[in-house]
Amino acid sequence: MKKLLLEWKGYLMSGISYMIPTVIGGAMIVGIPQIIGLLFGQTNLDKFKNTNDFFHMLYQINQVGWVGIGLVNLVIAGYVAYAIGDKPALGAGFIGGQLATNIKAGFLGALIAGFVAGYVARWCRKIKVPEAWQSALPLMVVPLLTTGAVAIVEGVILANPLTALNNGLVDWVKHMISSGTNGVVVAAVLGAMIGSDLGGPINKAAWMVGNILFIEGIYQPALMTNVAICCIPLGYAVATFIYPRKKFSDELYLAGKNNLIMGTFGITEGAIAFTLVSPLKLLFVNMAGGAIGAVVGEVLGMHSHIPPLGGLPGIITADNKLAYIIGIAAGALFIGIVAPLVTDFSATATETSEEINEDEIKIDIEDF
Repeated sequence: MKKLLLEWKGYLMSGISYMIPTVIGGAMIVGIPQIIGLLFGQTNLDKFKNTNDFFHMLYQINQVGWVGIGLVNLVIAGYVAYAIGDKPALGAGFIGGQLATNIKAGFLGALIAGFVAGYVARWCRKIKVPEAWQSALPLMVVPLLTTGAVAIVEGVILANPLTALNNGLVDWVKHMISSGTNGVVVAAVLGAMIGSDLGGPINKAAWMVGNILFIEGIYQPALMTNVAICCIPLGYAVATFIYPRKKFSDELYLAGKNNLIMGTFGITEGAIAFTLVSPLKLLFVNMAGGAIGAVVGEVLGMHSHIPPLGGLPGIITADNKLAYIIGIAAGALFIGIVAPLVTDFSATATETSEEINEDEIKIDIEDF
């Protein structure tokens, strides 16, 4: 069972890795025209749909971004299927992902479509046919069986249950976010997940939760994860300014300065070099910092009416910019103050490597 779960996690991570550029690209192409419009005093580009001017061009570009966001289910279903069943599963996975969007089955529907298409394609490898029919197998039989399986399972059997489940989840998330106390809980959980394994499966799962909801028009979870993502690398950068130079080895001092850039563009992996010095201690510092940043931003009322950009550029797309900035500052300051208090960063790279080997560190999603 454990082996199967590990396989499923790998398939899911593969799908997410292909989904990430789609979401980021779509969100940026939605957001940049909106920002340009705001510079000219235009808060809504939709009213320029039928005009023939500069703002109509911005509207057209903006709509391309929405197309990208609308492809999220298609991409993740297709590449989950691809991870399981290779190229023969890809087409049925794409169809199932688009079907999930059309019937409002959401992310869960896309995942089920991907797994169905992938496993049916894998099973099709066992089909034995006469040599004369070999060419027909990948061109006709496999597409028929994979797409047919997706149509039956998702389009017929699970269509209504998945739609009801997705609608219920969306309504629940909206309720959680609109309720002050529950919104803080969501922020704390997502922020801590971002800080847990720094680009690993838990981190990506939290990022996915925030960004997969774009397609439902819910942007608050993405703001929470964006704040947490900035907090952690910026926290270690802040530490190199707060504490004396002798508190850090040459390598980590330079890494801290580099984390100014990593944190600015929301790359949590910048904190890995510091975390590896004492992972058991700093894991919880990172999680607490991410949670604090997201919670502070949530309490102060950060929100956005368009898909938010990641990193510090997200200040532009945030409606309550001060809340977004203070949230990042709070989480980064916590890490910047606490991390050097619990860990000695002055060890040289050789001494550190003797104490702990990066290859020996494994944070597994099943451990949580």
